[in-house]
Amino acid sequence: MTGRIHSIETMGTVDGPGMRMVVFLQGCPPMRCAYCHNPDTWNEISDDAKFMTVEELWDQYERNRQFYTNGGITVTGGGEALMQIDFVTELFTYFRERNVHTCLDTSGICFDPHQEVAYRKLLSVTSLVILDLKEIDPDKHLWLTGKSLEPILGFARLTADVEVPIWVRHVVVPTITDNADHHYRLGFFLGSLKNLQAVDCLPYHVMGTAKYKELGITYRLEGIPAATKDLAAKATRTVVEGIKPIDAIGGVPSKHNINHNQV
Repeated sequence: MTGRIHSIETMGTVDGPGMRMVVFLQGCPPMRCAYCHNPDTWNEISDDAKFMTVEELWDQYERNRQFYTNGGITVTGGGEALMQIDFVTELFTYFRERNVHTCLDTSGICFDPHQEVAYRKLLSVTSLVILDLKEIDPDKHLWLTGKSLEPILGFARLTADVEVPIWVRHVVVPTITDNADHHYRLGFFLGSLKNLQAVDCLPYHVMGTAKYKELGITYRLEGIPAATKDLAAKATRTVVEGIKPIDAIGGVPSKHNINHNQV
């Protein structure tokens, strides 16, 4: 089996614990997040993408394995990794058999409860899930991404059911997703996930806007300034506050061990 690979980062430090090889897959479902900074990865077929087998990726990992002692491999998308779920499952199975930590970075948008068996198979060989949760308000999520929120929440619940550790990321965009009430509600939902290990709100940046001009695509957030680290840190604190009421009423263990600086 081969995967459609957009690019590979050999020394990633922010996509899971430790030093990691990060594999960016090509292709995204029609989930067009307003602040996506990788529009060049949307199409499944691209002249820049290359096809690689699991063994070829393993060979590349082996070349730098001495640096991955406390890390492993992360599969993400410029688009969405779950577009190639069968390939990712085969890849993670191969790496886990060789005692390598596997991390899936996903939006969860592709989750289909009718295909739950396939998702459980993937999660059985996944050491960690990083879930990019764009927005907790259903209407705002639809506006922001063009897609329903429900599949993402369903995927999050499945990770809890199979007890795969999860880190959650949320991008704070000034005037768009910097809503304290929504952040509190996000925390309230996350408090129901007993597998939650870390949550981090990331500041929106504008580094990808040049790609839109190159591709002739309208950038929907033109004119919105980058978020400050202080704004993102404030949002993280509000999300964590939202988790606490769940703890108080017994929804999850009172000792939730949330690390908001880990991701």
